[in-house]
Amino acid sequence: MTISLATRRRVGRTKLELPVFGFGAAHIGELYAKVPETEAVATLAAAWDNGVRYYDTAAWYGRGLSEHRLGGMLRTKPREQFALTTKVGRTLSRPENPGTFDRSPWVGGLNFEVTFDYGYDGIMRSYEQALQRLAIDSVDALVIHDLDALFHEAHFERHKSDLVATGMKALEELKASGDIAAIGMGVNTSEALEQVATLVDLDFVLVALPYTLLDQSSLNTGMATCLERDVSVVIGAPFASGILVTGSGGEAKYAYAAASEEVQARVRGMEGVCRAHGVTLPAAALQFPLAHPAVVSVIPGAVGAQEVVQNIASLSAPIPAAFWSDLKEQGLIDAEAPVPANGQGI
Repeated sequence: MTISLATRRRVGRTKLELPVFGFGAAHIGELYAKVPETEAVATLAAAWDNGVRYYDTAAWYGRGLSEHRLGGMLRTKPREQFALTTKVGRTLSRPENPGTFDRSPWVGGLNFEVTFDYGYDGIMRSYEQALQRLAIDSVDALVIHDLDALFHEAHFERHKSDLVATGMKALEELKASGDIAAIGMGVNTSEALEQVATLVDLDFVLVALPYTLLDQSSLNTGMATCLERDVSVVIGAPFASGILVTGSGGEAKYAYAAASEEVQARVRGMEGVCRAHGVTLPAAALQFPLAHPAVVSVIPGAVGAQEVVQNIASLSAPIPAAFWSDLKEQGLIDAEAPVPANGQGI
């Protein structure tokens, strides 16, 4: 079955349907490099003009910059024509000393201090601030952002308790009132997918790294649990934060850092299979996760109009069945991982 940009999949047990391909807006928040305003505008225009109708952002992306830029485009479009998700759990405020404020890890972004708050008031404040930055009065879903030990260390248990005790009440109220159609959680690790995402009743999880062409370690754990619970999955980093689009070598990045030699070697093996079958690595990376029955959408980022166009082309590029078979035979992907069933693109 060939899937186009117009194809939608239902999220969990909700009425929300998301396009199988969307735009992840982290990069226009200036993580790795500053993005001129003209380039950000052109990138978003290319996404819209080429049929992308699902957009995801967060307060954390550029400390508010991504939401401002994305909203600047989407507020001019008919609201019923696109799906929009953003994230809660962080509120933004003016720093005490703007002149010396450190925006890291963002290379650019805005001068706003971040406060984590997963309780009732924090969730509601996150939501209200997001609407103001977006200049749009509704979002389709809210995503609980970065609730894992990677970010919180000593405060992790307190933040989990806040979410369970009162934060979920805020999200459930917003869903019951029709303000949002679904509740999600963003996770960065296999452990969070298995242990944190199961603490509360979710409609979907937005998975950054635990399920990509490079890593299927969650296949029989967290991903299987999502299927059992009827929780859908959105793949937020199908290029594994860079290396599956840039390829191996040079300054390739994996998991938001320089790729290790072990990861580089694995990617070089994939590149060899790609050459043998005339397949591009980005096409394989985008199409692979959509074959999993829990996955409803992939949302790669892009900086530059051409990257958007290339990603869209990769979504439908023909990939022969023998390509997936060779990856499995060479131990480059899990032998049990679902793969696209035909050679005409996903």
